Amino acid sequence: MKIKVAWVGKTKEPALQSLADEYIKRISRYTQLDTVVLRDEAAILALAGRANLNKSRSPEKSTLALLDSRGRQFSSQEFARFLGDYQDRNPLPLIFAIGPADGFSDAALRAAQHVISLGKMTLAHDLARVVLLEQIYRAFTILKGHPYHCGH
Repeated sequence: MKIKVAWVGKTKEPALQSLADEYIKRISRYTQLDTVVLRDEAAILALAGRANLNKSRSPEKSTLALLDSRGRQFSSQEFARFLGDYQDRNPLPLIFAIGPADGFSDAALRAAQHVISLGKMTLAHDLARVVLLEQIYRAFTILKGHPYHCGH
């Protein structure tokens, strides 16, 4: 399974970047993960092969999961099942994208196969990246039976 985590804007806080780097390193034990910093929503859509939403789509090169407060909320176990099912059934790379400060457009939300929420609380974008990376790591530890996640 190949996962990409894309976001708009650079991480400004060194402590959060360090934490993100730690989870990226941990995730690499379980799967290939790439991160990419992009300038805007259009760049995220282009990365996912959905650059021109008005014309007929070219064959999809990836599965796009946007992080948005209007999305589906998962427990850690549900998120692990989501990743496990994806890993077992879909050969395409999975792109998780954290958008601009004002959120994703309706067109972008329609272009995505999945819209996921990290919860009802608003998170700073830098912190949302760390939370997403930690949950991806936690999901793989759940799937592999590692004691990191103790069922709570």
